[in-house]
Amino acid sequence: MPEQKRPPVCNYEGSDYQTRFWNKGGREYEDRCEAIAIKRLLPLQGKLLLELGAGAGRNTRRYNGFDHVILLDYSLSQLKQAQDLLGDSNRYTFVAADIYRLPFVDGLFDAATMIRVLHHMADAPAALRQVRNVLQPGANFILEFANKKNLKSILRYALHRQTWNPFTAESVEFAPLNFDFHPRSVRNWLTGLGFSLEKTLAVSYFRIGILKRTIPTGPLVLMDSILQRTGALVQLSPSIFLGTRVVGSRPLLGAPEDINRYFKCPECGCSPLMSKVQALECPACGSLWKYLDGIYDFRGN
Repeated sequence: MPEQKRPPVCNYEGSDYQTRFWNKGGREYEDRCEAIAIKRLLPLQGKLLLELGAGAGRNTRRYNGFDHVILLDYSLSQLKQAQDLLGDSNRYTFVAADIYRLPFVDGLFDAATMIRVLHHMADAPAALRQVRNVLQPGANFILEFANKKNLKSILRYALHRQTWNPFTAESVEFAPLNFDFHPRSVRNWLTGLGFSLEKTLAVSYFRIGILKRTIPTGPLVLMDSILQRTGALVQLSPSIFLGTRVVGSRPLLGAPEDINRYFKCPECGCSPLMSKVQALECPACGSLWKYLDGIYDFRGN
């Protein structure tokens, strides 16, 4: 993708997001609700899972049924936090890359997750197209997105406290590089790319400060767990989880034994790449991609 046409990237480099938002931000309710949604949508086991926007590894241990997990994030500092959290394990590979230019060969993964990431995508269909390319036929894909048509936005619109219409199909950028999407639009993008929609969960209905301060987390999570299944009929929660599958029969081929053969050059698409000292080199265009401190860096300039 030419530099001038590449969508902007939301970069969490140097951010204390994990500590400030999750550890100390009163987000236990949201975290536990998301854990339930992931458990309901993810296969019990698999071979190779791609965690898109892995951040500091908050969800990674929830994928322990998979033989290997590749954590992808644009931020090196977030991936280093994930390394510290997960420890020294050969079950994990850490990759810094742009979702709009995924550095993986086509059809590599039998599963992928993308949670709390799509809302940063200025060109969501382009990002989802990249995900589809690296998934095998029959692969599972769990997608979470911020729902434009949630109860709060509907009430605000009815009371004339917001100008944008929650019922229209277009996305809304409520803050720089923060987008809400209409469920119908996301479904249309996915089906157009060759995904079949299998389950829809409505998550975090009680994401309201006064409720979280006055009602214990356990009962809130229990009520949310019950309401999640209503997503098959109506989507009014702030967060929607979709369980999807790539159309087609799952092949019997596994991932290459040599991890370097997982990768392709984000600049020209060439594969395989050649091993160099602390780097991978593209034999076609000469691009050099660093491998330092256990992290493959495919971000480029």
